Formats: sequence, C-alpha cells, structure tokens
Amino acid sequence: MPAAAKNATSASPRKTSKSSKAAPIRKKKATTETDDESQSEDEYDSEALDESDGEAKKQKKRKRKAVEPTKKTRSPKKKKKSGGSDEDSDLDLGDGQEIAGVIVQAPKTGLVPPGQISKNTFDFLRQLQKPECNDRQWFKLHDPVYRQAEKEWKDFIEVFTDLLIEVDDQIPPLPPKDVLHRIYRDTRFSNNKTPYKTGFSASFSRSGRKGIFAFYHVMIKPGDQSMIAAGAWCPGKNELDTIRSNIQRDSTRLRQVISDPTFVKYFGEPKPGSSRRSIFGRDDELKVAPKGIVKTHPDIDLLKCRSFAVSYQFKDSQVLSPEFNNTLVEMATVTRPFVRCLNDMMTVAQDAEDGDDD
Repeated sequence: MPAAAKNATSASPRKTSKSSKAAPIRKKKATTETDDESQSEDEYDSEALDESDGEAKKQKKRKRKAVEPTKKTRSPKKKKKSGGSDEDSDLDLGDGQEIAGVIVQAPKTGLVPPGQISKNTFDFLRQLQKPECNDRQWFKLHDPVYRQAEKEWKDFIEVFTDLLIEVDDQIPPLPPKDVLHRIYRDTRFSNNKTPYKTGFSASFSRSGRKGIFAFYHVMIKPGDQSMIAAGAWCPGKNELDTIRSNIQRDSTRLRQVISDPTFVKYFGEPKPGSSRRSIFGRDDELKVAPKGIVKTHPDIDLLKCRSFAVSYQFKDSQVLSPEFNNTLVEMATVTRPFVRCLNDMMTVAQDAEDGDDD
C-alpha cells in the first residue's frame, strides 16, 4: 500500500503538467477559428516570420507608413514688409530664405501728358548711371518705377512718330514696339558688364529700327547727353560699296547737303580733322584710302568714311521742356535731305539711275 500510494502521488504531477500544456493548444485553436474578416495585426506580422529578416523589416515599415497618419507640413509664409512701418512683424522665413529688399513704388506726382518727358523718368535713368544701382536686384526692386518711365517714353515716341511722318513721308507709321530699343545691354563681347543702358532710345527708318536704310535716331539720357542722330551708321558691306561707287561717280548731291548753312549750323563744317564734325572724325574712319581707290582721289575725304552719320546733343532742360517734341521735328527737317540722299546712294546704283532717266 505505501508503495502504491507513492506511485499515485508521483503520477499526479505528470497528469497535471499534461493538462496545463493542453490549455494553450485549445486557446490557439480557438484563435484560428475566428472569422477571416477580423484578422488581427499579430496575424499579419506572424506571416512575415517565414520571410527573411530584411524583408520582414520592410513589410513592417510599409505597414507602419500605411497605418500612421501623415502629417501635413505647412510651407513657411513670407509676410510683406512695408518700409518704415511701426506695425512690421517678424518675417516667417524658411531655411535659406532672406530679405532681398523692399519694392519701390512708382511716383504719383510729377506726371506729364503724353508727348512729354518728366523729371521722374530722368531721375530713374540718372540712378541707373550709378554702378551700385545698375544691377538686376536693384532693377527688380524698382520695376514699378521702370514700368512707369517706359510707358512715358512709349507715349512720347508715339506722338513723335506722327510728327515725323509729316516731315518725311517715307517713314512708315509703325507702333512704338517696332522702333524702340530695349533697355537691356548685350554684354557678351563688352568689357562693361553692367546689364542696363542708361538712356531710352528709338530709331526710325523705312523699315523701323532695323534694316539697311538711313535712319533718324532719338535718345534721352541725363547729363546733357540726349541727342538726335541721322544717317547710316556702319552700313553693310554691299551698301557701303554702293555709296562709295556713287561718290566716285558724282559726289555733288552729298556735298551740297552737308554744306547747307542750316546743316552746318547744327552739325559743323564738312571738313575732315582730328575733331568730330559733320560726317567726319568718327572712330571708324579709315586712315588710308579704301582698297582699289587712289589716295589722290578728289573725294578721298568722303571715301574714307565708314559711317555717314551726324548727331546733335540737347541739354537736360530742353528735354524736360513741353516743346521738346517740336525741337526734334525741327532737327528732323534739317536732316531729311541727308537721310534721303543716303537712301538713294546705298540702294540705287548710278548706272541704273541714269538708265531710268533715259
């Protein structure tokens, strides 16, 4: 009996341990019998255990990205800062952002009617003459001022075009965009790398600001540098050869035009020399006779010219005068015979002209 009791006592723990192991099995089986629609997150992760550790980590990362709500990040807002205001608040700038400057608004006083030049426009151009102002950042901050000055110049040219057509009917009635020059400089082949011109300008010819024809050129520039010019500046090779051929045949008409007393009054005596006067003394003038022409030719002074152009400068007070347009018309009237003479000499050979007369 004692032995049997002992065996019974020792068997009891083993039975107990067996029953304790069966409990979790039943629990796991109960778990697997749940509906497929209610699969838990643990089941998704358990399937990943059969894969490699690296892929399992990627699965978990993709899962977390899909579950975790994305946070919307707001881009930093810039607050406009008005110059000199006490109500200015700190700017909410992002990384790498900085204040470039304050935009300067166009002046609301000192405006003039169409066909006149205001002091506001001259003030803007005078600032462009300063190296510290003639850069893209300064120009961008003063864009409203530039736009107002540009519109004023367009209105001026539109009025002048109508007046010029009355003087020279060979000038077509083109809109300002076809005669105005851009304010942006071409700095590719220049030692001066300032990006902007310091004056407004426009050119008028039979084909607008471009073409082979002689022109009328108007420019306003502070510092008594405004001017009107007329003629042919550096004509093309074919046009220059035609002019020289006509001069060799007969230079009478050209000499009469540049010797007219009114023409001489504004542009000087037509005599070559060290100083610039009339059509002589330009930087591109030849020092020797052109190829194929003897240096003893009676018109060698004309034949050495590379450009056939004259110019007259105005004081700032004249430009700002309400009568400046009329002043330009008077100068255009003086230069009209010169422009027409050059157009004939560069486009019609003397032989062809003689054949028409016959």
